[in-house]
Amino acid sequence: MTEVTIEPNQGNSSHHLLRRDVRFLTTILGEVLIHQGGQELLSLVEQIREMSKTLRASYEQALFQDFKTVVRSLSPEDRHNVIRAFAIYFQLVNIAEQNHRIRRKRDYERSAGEKIQRESIEGIIAELHKDNVPPSELQDILQTISLELVMTAHPTEATRRVVLEIHQRIASDVMKLDNPSLTNREREQLREKLVSEVLTLWQTDELRDRKPTVLDEVRNGLYYFDETLFDVLPEVYQELERCLNKYYPDVDWHVPAFLRFGSWIGGDRDGNPSVTAQVTWETLTMHRQLVLQKYEQQLVELMNHLSFSTNIVKVTPELLESIETDKEHVRLKTEDVWRNDNEPYRIKLKYMVEKIINAQSHGTKNSQAKYTTPEQFLEDLWLIDRSLRSHYAGYTADIYIRKLIRQVELFGFHLAGLDVRQHSKEHEAAMGEILAKMNIVDNYAALSEQEKIKLLSDLLLDPRPLMSPYLEYSESTLEVINVYKTIKAAQAEFGRKCITTYLISMTQGASDLLEVMVLGKEVGLYRRESDGTVHCTLQPAPLFETIDDLHAAPGIMETVFNIPAYRNSIPDFNHIQEIMLGYSDSNKDGGVITANWELRVALKEITKVAKRHQVKLKFFHGRGGALGRGGMPLNRSILAQPPETIGGGIKITEQGEVLSSRYALKGIAYRSLEQATSALIASANLSKHQQVDSNEHDYEEIMKSISEQAQTKYQDLIFRDPDFYTFFKESTPLPEIGELNIGSRPAKRKGSDRFEDLRAIPWVFGWTQSRYLLPAWYAAGSGLQTFYQGKPDNLETLKQMYVSWSFFSSMIDNLQMALGKADLLIAKEYSQMSGNQDAAKRIFDQINDEYELTSQLILQITGQNEILDNQQVIQESIKLRNPYVDPLSYLQVQLLTELRSQPDNSSETTELLREVLLTINGIAAGLRNTG
Repeated sequence: MTEVTIEPNQGNSSHHLLRRDVRFLTTILGEVLIHQGGQELLSLVEQIREMSKTLRASYEQALFQDFKTVVRSLSPEDRHNVIRAFAIYFQLVNIAEQNHRIRRKRDYERSAGEKIQRESIEGIIAELHKDNVPPSELQDILQTISLELVMTAHPTEATRRVVLEIHQRIASDVMKLDNPSLTNREREQLREKLVSEVLTLWQTDELRDRKPTVLDEVRNGLYYFDETLFDVLPEVYQELERCLNKYYPDVDWHVPAFLRFGSWIGGDRDGNPSVTAQVTWETLTMHRQLVLQKYEQQLVELMNHLSFSTNIVKVTPELLESIETDKEHVRLKTEDVWRNDNEPYRIKLKYMVEKIINAQSHGTKNSQAKYTTPEQFLEDLWLIDRSLRSHYAGYTADIYIRKLIRQVELFGFHLAGLDVRQHSKEHEAAMGEILAKMNIVDNYAALSEQEKIKLLSDLLLDPRPLMSPYLEYSESTLEVINVYKTIKAAQAEFGRKCITTYLISMTQGASDLLEVMVLGKEVGLYRRESDGTVHCTLQPAPLFETIDDLHAAPGIMETVFNIPAYRNSIPDFNHIQEIMLGYSDSNKDGGVITANWELRVALKEITKVAKRHQVKLKFFHGRGGALGRGGMPLNRSILAQPPETIGGGIKITEQGEVLSSRYALKGIAYRSLEQATSALIASANLSKHQQVDSNEHDYEEIMKSISEQAQTKYQDLIFRDPDFYTFFKESTPLPEIGELNIGSRPAKRKGSDRFEDLRAIPWVFGWTQSRYLLPAWYAAGSGLQTFYQGKPDNLETLKQMYVSWSFFSSMIDNLQMALGKADLLIAKEYSQMSGNQDAAKRIFDQINDEYELTSQLILQITGQNEILDNQQVIQESIKLRNPYVDPLSYLQVQLLTELRSQPDNSSETTELLREVLLTINGIAAGLRNTG
């Protein structure tokens, strides 16, 4: 085998191509600006850009004032055009950067195996082979790993679908420019097409005119399955099997389905009254329609490739027999019958197409005239596979049939598992009403936790129903029950895998899990036989969100695992219990340092509990896209988990703008999933050969004290400063974010104005827009300082922790990213919008001091001269983007000030709000983050 090397990041080696693309696209944008607004518009945009760039290079107060004067003196029309020019600039730069990632991947592949890209599938398999990991151990790893990426409709995607589609077309055309065989005329035609696309982008409204409905959000999620994931996921498996066969050729590899996608969209009803039982049913129907449509398209396409004739080859008898069976049961229209009797594969495929069409038709009574399960469809595909190989057409089987087989294994007839989520209080209220109506207990909510557990455990053992068809229940209780009825009907209609998990927001006791199980028992989702055997098809999964909830989590799981009625249901889920951990709310509750630490502690402690009860755990990590909500690259989020906690599998949310940035383009989607696969295999291997640093216990004790001080510092400002919440609302675009129409879900739980009921997404979104990025770094410096205290020995310990402890180094590097993106000079401008300037100055100074302290300590710990010296590509990207983001920030402050001074319903309010929303979109594109 040729010796290969795993290459480090190429950094700037092909950076000139990226710069070329950026120049090319921005030149076209300049032409469009001249075409639409004359040379004056382009000159104005250039003047503002140059001033902003100069300010970044060397800040001078006089120039700063001149810059603000130019920005403030813009006419409404010029201001509108300048905002859109900078916003579209970022959209084009983002496209160029994404294309460059795909280009770099292709560069590695062109090296014919001499170089292997870091974090690739071949990279990890080559490494395991080099480390003499035997094939049996690798097979064991592949049997145990599991990663499910779950799409959510969290309202953080600020870009409209139509704009994303224009982006896709631009990306595709720019990529074609790399083709060296293009003629000059073809290049000119591509350029003309790109001018047209950028012009279309300029004349397309980037703002939504209404909030999306839940089914709109479902369609948005399905877009990624349709455009990329249906094809890209099988390619990831194909590459893994290729690498396994290359490095371990003596094994016949068929990788089990370890990587899948799921969804919350249409199932997540926590705080969103629009997600009804009927909407959930319609969501599942749309899932099935899409996947069957994709199979139909694949089968029709296969007919072009399977023209094998029995005049030349001999097919298997089982294929011919299956065709005769199909002829007996499946009725084809005259025009659909394949006329050439010597082409059996085409004849068979015609019947298979009809059976797929009939699969979603209730009018087809004959069960043999349609596929009722994906297993029946797979049977026919394997039958074709065997027949092709019998006449030595294995190449065709490998390329076409095996890919479709993999797609059916992954997507079934339900496309993706849909999780249902609801707040624990909704179940408690429904349970309370049901029990009161049956005279079992008058005030269920008033019972102690132990009394609830005893009552609910007894009800699970009681075969009698709780509800009576002769009693009337409130609308809210009926809706709760209808969800369970819908799940029961859906499992019968779409297959059990369509919904298997019921997530419980704000789980605070074992009773929260038992309530879901008792309500499921009412419709047959939980059934206990007379011999004590339990059958359960819907698993309650707790969601632990706040710091207090994380502390309570191990005890809660200990309690439920000790309840036989609950514990006996887990074997139906392959002895796996799913548990979700919330990164957003824990961060909002305790700050970034404490949230990260407490999540790690909870992971390890809950794992110990499960091990004692011989239960495997699947942890579901509720990460957002932004740093303040646990956001980080997918592969890093996998590697960040303690290796001993991944045994039962991992689930991770993919939210908002993360979906479009990772999965809108096939090349980017493939690279993201390849990196995730590499990280998953690496982490699973590490868990088998775990080596604990002898200092780790000491490090954990230090981290515990850092976390405690950081939490105190954080909560002193966020919860205990009476002026803080008002400062936040007045010094960020929080009130205006709700007008973006980016999600069907309300920004606040219960519609209240309490900070506790504010969702984590607008909390992070507001701080990101105002350039503080406070949730992603605040209080870290104070926490670190409590250990450091100016002592050289303590600093040396922190340096050693950074070098040798992955948890600490990951935390410090995430802090660097946040500090690098934050800009307190611009944030100060936002603080001047606050009505109480004395309080605003006091709070801003406190934030600024903490920023300086955190930055200084991180530089000392890492030994760097500047923040992000260790990630120079990102550092350079931020430096290049800032001069273009800054004008949008200053314009946003000006517009917010004007907007908030207007009387309600004035004629100018609508136009000013629209301009504010344009700046929000532009800044989100510039920082590549929303919430």
